[in-house]
Amino acid sequence: MKLKKYFLALLLMLSLFALSGNNIFAQLGNSNMTLLANRNTHPGTGGNLYSALWGYVAPNGREYAILGCATGTAFFDVTDSANIVEVGFITGPTSNWREMKVFSNYAYVVSEANNSKIQIINLANLPASVSLVGTSNMAGHTTTHSISQDGPYLYLHGCNSSFGQGVTVVDLTNPISPVKRGGWNTEYVHDSRVRNDTIYACNIYDPPGTVTVINASNKDNLTTIASWVNNPNPFPHNAALTPGRTYIYTTDETSTPPGKLKIWNISNLSNVTFVANWQPTGITNSIVHNVEIYGNYALVAHYTAGIRLLNISNPVAPTEVAWYDTYPSNNNNTYNGCWGVYMFPSGKIIGSDRQTGLYVVKPTIPLVGINDPENGTPEKFELKQNYPNPFNPTTYIDFNLKASGHVTLKVTDILGRQVALLADEYRNAGAHKISFDGGRLSSGIYFYTLTTDKGFSETKKMILNK
Repeated sequence: MKLKKYFLALLLMLSLFALSGNNIFAQLGNSNMTLLANRNTHPGTGGNLYSALWGYVAPNGREYAILGCATGTAFFDVTDSANIVEVGFITGPTSNWREMKVFSNYAYVVSEANNSKIQIINLANLPASVSLVGTSNMAGHTTTHSISQDGPYLYLHGCNSSFGQGVTVVDLTNPISPVKRGGWNTEYVHDSRVRNDTIYACNIYDPPGTVTVINASNKDNLTTIASWVNNPNPFPHNAALTPGRTYIYTTDETSTPPGKLKIWNISNLSNVTFVANWQPTGITNSIVHNVEIYGNYALVAHYTAGIRLLNISNPVAPTEVAWYDTYPSNNNNTYNGCWGVYMFPSGKIIGSDRQTGLYVVKPTIPLVGINDPENGTPEKFELKQNYPNPFNPTTYIDFNLKASGHVTLKVTDILGRQVALLADEYRNAGAHKISFDGGRLSSGIYFYTLTTDKGFSETKKMILNK
């Protein structure tokens, strides 16, 4: 009898723990997503943990994960689901925050470690090796909180105060020798999303929780277009745009109350309107961190709730379709668990967990439209005439891709010497626009050439008239 009462009491205690939301018994099982690999190869010490990650698709189609670690950056070949291997590690100053982006065959890595600057890492020799080319040498630049990329430009956020704590534009015309251009320093910027020379900047501090839209068509003179407060409980950490740029998803990285994913209608920038909040299925305590959008899907890093995948074919009413919990111990409102996420064109997903490193997962459901372009798939490859032409000093180059793949867009002078590399990367099928700034060039005739790995190549002439 006493034994029976003991077991009944034990069952009651376990039930109470399960309802508390503070342990594994409160967890929902993973859904529609299978684990391919977990790599915890560079664990930190003394509170220094894993941070951001990004992906890179090589010209030959191989897929690589780039993982921010406490003491550097790790590179993994994730192409073969059955053989995911680390192919390189570049040491860097110890930091809790490390972020990276890719342009051409180079990775650019930043951190808040003293005098870390920008590490420039050559990816051209993958899968055999990666190599550190060097660090940037821009006067006054020492630290950076986060980094965005659009075409041949980096956008640095939260740098050391003397360099600019808003947004600073860095020109990659010469990919191994970045050059500082203009900046926007009205407010501290934590992160941004950049699309076609427009910056959507997340300002987490003062004024509290604003999102600012900035015109960056002139890289030397950034100007404010609009802004709004990311209410309620505003603390916008990052943002992502839906195809067509009608809606923007923002993430409030707050613990009290736990931050949510917010959806805003930005079709009229003079009257931005709130649409809805989103939280993971059955979870109310976990804090949202980062969101990335791929066609019909939003991919969310949700700290203790792990990797979450949403169908946003109806962008005002996202539906959660799959998830994988990288931090199964609890769903508390702490800054543990999944930090960053990235999806490859193949549908393979990578995520970084602060405690346990790299996760490579694959949805078990069919994904339709992950590479959908904003305006449908063009019927042919096409390089269009730049506009304006003649120009001074900025012009725009439009091109259409019938199929996804690796593309290069370069500018040469009348003697055939390359003066700018505007694209050298994997791009999805669809319509694309790239700006070219000839401010540092002399007046004259120049040529731009688009080449794809599908056999398309075309050259057109443009005139710089200062």
